Amino acid sequence: MAETGAGFALAVDIGGTFTDVVLRHRDGRAVTDKTLTTHRDLLEGFFRAVDLALGRAGVAPAAVDDVTVHATTLVTNAVIERRGPPTALVTTQGFRDVLRIRNEHRYDMFDPQIEYPEPLVPPELTFGLDERVLADGRVAKPVNPDEAAALARELAARGVSAVAICLLNAYRNGANERAARDAMMRAAPGLHIAISSEVSPQIREYPRTSTTVINAYTQPLVAPYLDALAAELTRRGFPNRPLIMLSNGGVVGGQVAGAFPVRMIESGPAAGALAATHFAELLGTDRLLSFDMGGTTAKACLILDRKPLVAGEFEVDRRYRFKPGSGFPITIPSVDMIEIGAGGGSIARIDNLGLLKVGPRSAGSEPGPVCYGRGGGEPTVTDSDVVLGLLDAERFLGGDMKLDRAGAEAAFAKLGERLGVDAVTAARGVFEVVCENMAGAARAHATDRGIDWRGLPMLAFGGAGPVHACRVAELLDCAQVIFPPMASVLSAFGTLVSPVRLDLVRSSLDTLSTLDWDAASALIEGMAAEGRAALAEAGVAEANATFSLGVDCRYRGQQNEVTTEIPMAVAESGDAAALRAAFEETYETLYGIRLPDVEVEVVTWRLAARGPIPAASPPPIPGGAPAAPRTHRVVAVEAAAPSVPVYDRASLAVGQRVAGPAIIEERETTLVVLRGWVAQVHASGAVIAERGS
Repeated sequence: MAETGAGFALAVDIGGTFTDVVLRHRDGRAVTDKTLTTHRDLLEGFFRAVDLALGRAGVAPAAVDDVTVHATTLVTNAVIERRGPPTALVTTQGFRDVLRIRNEHRYDMFDPQIEYPEPLVPPELTFGLDERVLADGRVAKPVNPDEAAALARELAARGVSAVAICLLNAYRNGANERAARDAMMRAAPGLHIAISSEVSPQIREYPRTSTTVINAYTQPLVAPYLDALAAELTRRGFPNRPLIMLSNGGVVGGQVAGAFPVRMIESGPAAGALAATHFAELLGTDRLLSFDMGGTTAKACLILDRKPLVAGEFEVDRRYRFKPGSGFPITIPSVDMIEIGAGGGSIARIDNLGLLKVGPRSAGSEPGPVCYGRGGGEPTVTDSDVVLGLLDAERFLGGDMKLDRAGAEAAFAKLGERLGVDAVTAARGVFEVVCENMAGAARAHATDRGIDWRGLPMLAFGGAGPVHACRVAELLDCAQVIFPPMASVLSAFGTLVSPVRLDLVRSSLDTLSTLDWDAASALIEGMAAEGRAALAEAGVAEANATFSLGVDCRYRGQQNEVTTEIPMAVAESGDAAALRAAFEETYETLYGIRLPDVEVEVVTWRLAARGPIPAASPPPIPGGAPAAPRTHRVVAVEAAAPSVPVYDRASLAVGQRVAGPAIIEERETTLVVLRGWVAQVHASGAVIAERGS
């Protein structure tokens, strides 16, 4: 793809195992590559991947005059691995135990040894200020600047780098938080300070505090990282500053992302969901199950009406993957998905009952699976795929990364000895267990949202997704699996089809019958102004900005809310009847009932500010005569272990049908078509497999 002109866009997605890159020309041609993630210095792997792509395309950095977009696991990993700096929490006097009391709920009433993740801030670094804001937002007692300044000097002396300020009722009025921050910054200018009235101005003290603490904890890591990234791109001759992928399915400029790193926690998985919506549009599919399996985790996301579901709250660092409440709550809008520790690097083990288990512990990229030959000693999912013949050890990453098949077989021989079976049978067991783990997670995710998952088409991507997709689809009663172009690096591609977007929230508890619509309009306009500023930083002209409005409502006496989208005109006109009708329609969809005689409460307003969806011309259409298999090899997913045909994906013609069992290889991943499935090449370049009756 040698090209001396310009018109290229660049996307880089750093995952737990691999760093993926897509270099895409405006005419649709693309170069993709991946390299192992360098956890000690993420930018090393970032630019190694970029250099590979530029070299294969034959272009210089100056040719990348379209967007440069980045998604990263930096924030998530910093929280899970506790790699943040010493961080303090400042609360209202008398509320220092908020991180340990949590919300006073037990996520499992019948477990006497219930566990929670250890708070990021220890008790000895939690302090109270003598101040008070009332529930209606009035300041009953202002902050004493001298008290705040003395605290800042003490924290600096104790080596604290970051401070989270979360004062009572600050979601209604952040004046005291701003005053405390200003006084502390004057006394100790080196502190990174996050305040809840800017990070998460929402009702409920514990989730607001948790979100603000995570933002403060990661800010000293993320802000310098993004600054270093922008500086290195400039030094190398890239024309534009990078855009950063957020959890909500949008991108923003580095300044906003650096100030609010908590919004980046699910940036990579969110990009994959946006890529799924792109292909839903391209293929004319209204409902889709997005299935992304990489080297460390697997993610499932529901695409309805060609849009991903977006939730207002999610959790990170759960102690138990299927138990809400066992992690840290984050009140930041995020693409709604379920993520489990089931990737290519997930380690197989035998539990105390003698049962075979897979994950969530992962070998990652360092040392990686046994077959990587980098010091890994425990059998993983990727090792099982090599032993079963699903992956060609000689052609992994196009032959650039040879795999150690003998090492993988030896590791599974040891595991099989403990199970009383041979290595191949043990590997087949790992394949089945990890597929059932992923199918079970997808079932739970869809059922919790009142959605029938049976029969949904599945879009399979990620480095390991296409290898396992047909089996997962069988377990979910899916009749169709779509393998998109660039499947292995689709999350990176997803950042290129994601609009600039910022989601903003403001809580203001009122009954609908007495709602002050003028105050609500002022609150919404304040969010819109913040959204316009963020879009402008990312290069979106004000004329191209669009806004959508949502509101969290509940029946009076209920504890939890339902989010409902409403037209902007409803708020502008103060149409209470239209708001109630929209809420009750959503409520009935979820719970099958309406309560017409019960008062409705408005709890939180949500505004999404968006730029235009980037244009993405279709990829080149493959042509030519139907291709013959390149070779055959034994694949032992079935007990009979037949010799199956192996095709090169690039050689397949539009309309060509490939009956399973078969293997279709591309440089960065392998498509496995099981027996009973027939794959056909679509004009878009996607390979669509359908299951026989």
